[in-house]
Amino acid sequence: MKKIAIFVDVQNIYYTTRQAYGRQFNYRKLWQRISAEGDIISATAYAIHRGDDKQLKFQNALKQIGFTVKLKPYIQRSDGTAKGDWDVGITIDVMDAAKDVDTVVLLSGDGDFDLLLEKIKKDYAVSVEVYGVPALTANSVINSASVYHRIEEDLLQ
Repeated sequence: MKKIAIFVDVQNIYYTTRQAYGRQFNYRKLWQRISAEGDIISATAYAIHRGDDKQLKFQNALKQIGFTVKLKPYIQRSDGTAKGDWDVGITIDVMDAAKDVDTVVLLSGDGDFDLLLEKIKKDYAVSVEVYGVPALTANSVINSASVYHRIEEDLLQ
């Protein structure tokens, strides 16, 4: 059985599926699909904490599926913009996990992850699978992946 670690950039997946399809991503279907491929050693979802009931319900649903949920506070700047970026945290966790698994699965279309994916493929000889919305996933991430999975209707609610 191959050992798999999953990393989800929740904000990226939420906004890209909403923008492209007007629907939400189905994490349970994803879990079923990936667990059929091997043994999920770890699964982490990175989100922003706003404390509202709908978000807490979503986070609890992720935990019931099998995800560890890591939260950062939602920061509203004085100019009205918001901040809540998990890129460095995801990168650190991926680097740690890549030593112990055969496959790293990243759910994000963020081009900032391309160097990370290239590095773990080279240094740890892991397979890297990326899930992203086709029109909203950076080509650099697609090209850095061993396998790119298009998020389409079959993975939506």
